[in-house]
Amino acid sequence: MRARVPAAGLLVALLLGGCAQSVDPIERLGKKAAQRVHPTESAYRRWGLSTPLAPAPKAPARATARTADTELPPVVDQVRTRDKVVFLTYDDGAERDPRFADMVRELRLPVSVFLTDRVAGPGYGRFARLRAVGASVQNHTLDHAVLRGLPYAGQRAEICGQQDKLARRFGVRPRLLRPPYGRYDETTLRAAADCGVTALVLGRTADAHRLRPGDILSGPGEPGLTDATLGLLRRIQREGFTVARLENYL
Repeated sequence: MRARVPAAGLLVALLLGGCAQSVDPIERLGKKAAQRVHPTESAYRRWGLSTPLAPAPKAPARATARTADTELPPVVDQVRTRDKVVFLTYDDGAERDPRFADMVRELRLPVSVFLTDRVAGPGYGRFARLRAVGASVQNHTLDHAVLRGLPYAGQRAEICGQQDKLARRFGVRPRLLRPPYGRYDETTLRAAADCGVTALVLGRTADAHRLRPGDILSGPGEPGLTDATLGLLRRIQREGFTVARLENYL
C-alpha cells in the first residue's frame, strides 16, 4: 500500500523549499533563527534610537560601472543610486565587541566586514557569531600588506590566498575586496579579477559633510565601536537615510 504524506508535512516541505531560494543571509538561517534576529518593536528604543530604522527599498539589478578595460573590476566608494541609502562597512575588529553582534542582531542591521587573516584569523570563531546574524564577509587580504607596487605574484597571493581561506571558513568566496590603506594600482585590479573579485571597495568616514545617496561608509573602529555606530545611525536617520546591504547593490 502506498504511504500517504500528511498534509501538514507536505506544507512544511513546500515552505522549506521556498525558503531555499532566498539570498538574504538572515533568511537563510531558517524560521527559528530568523525569529531570533528579527527586531522587536522595542529594540530600537533599547539601543537609544528614537524611531526604528526605515526599511531599505528593494535593491535594483546590479549595474556597477566597469573601468575602461571591461575585464577589470571597478573601484567604488559610492554606489550610483537615487535611493536614500548608505552602506556600513567595517574592517577587522568588529567581531571583538559582543555588543556589536547584539546590535546587528536586534536591529537587523546589514553590515559588511572586510577581514585579513593576520588580524582576524585568531578571531574567526568570534566572527561566526556576527556571520550568524547576517553580516557579510569580504576580503581585506591575507596580511594587510600595501598592495600598490607589489609584483603581480605577490598581490595575487595576498588576494587569492584570503579568498581561499574565507571560502574554507565560511563556505562563500567573497566578491568584494578592500585594499589595505586604500592603496592599489592596475596590477591590483588584474590580480583581483583573476581571484574572482568583482569590485574594489573603498570607503569614507562620516565627516561633517552631509551624507549622499549610495555613500559607502567606513564604520568606526575600536574602542567604542558599538556606541560610535549608534551615533552614526542617529545621524543617518536625521538626514533622512537608511542602511542597505552593500552586496545587493554591487
